Amino acid sequence: MRADRPYDLVLFGATGFTGGLTADYLARHAPDRLRWALAGRNPDKLAAARDRLVAIDPALADLPLLTADVTDPASLRAVAESARVVATTVGPYVHHGEPLVAACAAAGTDYLDITGEPEFVDRMYVRHHAEAVRTGARLVHACGFDSIPHDLGVWYTVKQLPADAPIAVDGYVRAGGRFSAGTYHSALTAFSRTGETSRAARARRAMEPGPDGRRVRAVPGRVGRVREFDQWAVPLPTIDPQVVRRSAAARPEYGPDFRYRHFAAMKRLPTVLVAGVGLAGVMGLVKVAPTRRWLLGRLASGQGPTAEQRARSWFRVRFVGTGGGQRVVTEVAGGDPGYDETAKMLAESALCLAFDDLPETAGQVTPVAAMGDALLDRLVRAGITFRTLSA
Repeated sequence: MRADRPYDLVLFGATGFTGGLTADYLARHAPDRLRWALAGRNPDKLAAARDRLVAIDPALADLPLLTADVTDPASLRAVAESARVVATTVGPYVHHGEPLVAACAAAGTDYLDITGEPEFVDRMYVRHHAEAVRTGARLVHACGFDSIPHDLGVWYTVKQLPADAPIAVDGYVRAGGRFSAGTYHSALTAFSRTGETSRAARARRAMEPGPDGRRVRAVPGRVGRVREFDQWAVPLPTIDPQVVRRSAAARPEYGPDFRYRHFAAMKRLPTVLVAGVGLAGVMGLVKVAPTRRWLLGRLASGQGPTAEQRARSWFRVRFVGTGGGQRVVTEVAGGDPGYDETAKMLAESALCLAFDDLPETAGQVTPVAAMGDALLDRLVRAGITFRTLSA
C-alpha cells in the first residue's frame, strides 16, 4: 500500500462546500496517526480552509497544502504519487473527474469520490479499470449518499438471508433536506446527456465479465402502494441500483440469483404525480442549451445550507429482503444526506481504505466489494443507524 509515501490521504476539493465539511470531519475524527493534506487549485483558498481547521484542532496549523488543477496532469500526477488514498469532491465528474482517476490508476493510488453520475462511472471502468488492476489501485466511486446507504444497506440485509437460495431486495428511500450544488449540477448534466450515458453503459457491458455461474439483476419496479409502510413507491432512476448490482456480482453472499429494485417512498399520491411531472419537465428543459445554462446558474458551486438547516435534514432507507423462505426488513438512517452525512461517508471510506484490514481487490470496485463490513462498522460507530426491523 505504498507505505513510503508521505501522505495516507489527500483530500482534493477541500475549498468547496462538501469538501470543506469533509475536511472538518477529518479534523474532528481522524486518528492522530493520519498523515494527510489538502489539495486544490487556489493556494489562497487552501490556506483559508486550513485556517478554519486550526480552529477545530490547533495541531493542524502545519497541515500540508498541495496545489493541483484538473487541467494540469503533472500536478495531479504529483498528488497521486504522494498519497496512498486520494478522495475528491470536485464535480460534475463527467467534466472534471477523469484526469484524477487516470493519475491514481497509473500511480497505484486508491481513489474515492461522491459521484452519482452513471456515465462517468462507466467510462472510468472502460478507460482505467485494467490499469488500476495492473497497479493495484482501488477506484471506488459513489462514496456519499450516492450510494453508501443503499449499497451497504442491501449488504446488511442479504447477510441475514441464506446465501444458497435466490434473494430479492426492494429499497425504499425517504429524505428531507436540500441537494448540494454539486449534486444539482451533476443531476442536470446527467439529464442533458442521456445519449452519452446509454453509449457509456453499452461500452462497459461489452467488456465487463459477469459473475461466474450466478445471475444478478437490478430491475425497474412499478408505481404502487406499499401498505406495510403506508407509502407510495415510485421507481427511482439513480445510480444506486447499478452499484448494488455490481456488489452482488462481486460477492457470493448475494446468492445464486439476486434481484434488486429501488424506489422513492412518498406519503401522498398527489406528491407522486407532481414529482413525476416536474422531473419530466426538467429533463426536457436541460436538453436545450439556454435553459440548461439558466438552470445551472440557479445554484452555484460552493453554496449550501446553514448548519441549522442541515441539522433539520434526515434520510431513511428501508429494505425488504426475501430468500430461502425467509423475510427480513431493515433500515439505514441518518442526518443530512446531501452534506453532513455525505462528508462523513466519504471521510470514513477514505480512513477505511487507509487503515483497515480489507479484502484483496483492485480496479474499479464498489464500496461493498472494497470495504464491506469494515466500512459498515465504521459508519455505525460514526452515528449512522443500521438496524433490523423484523425478521
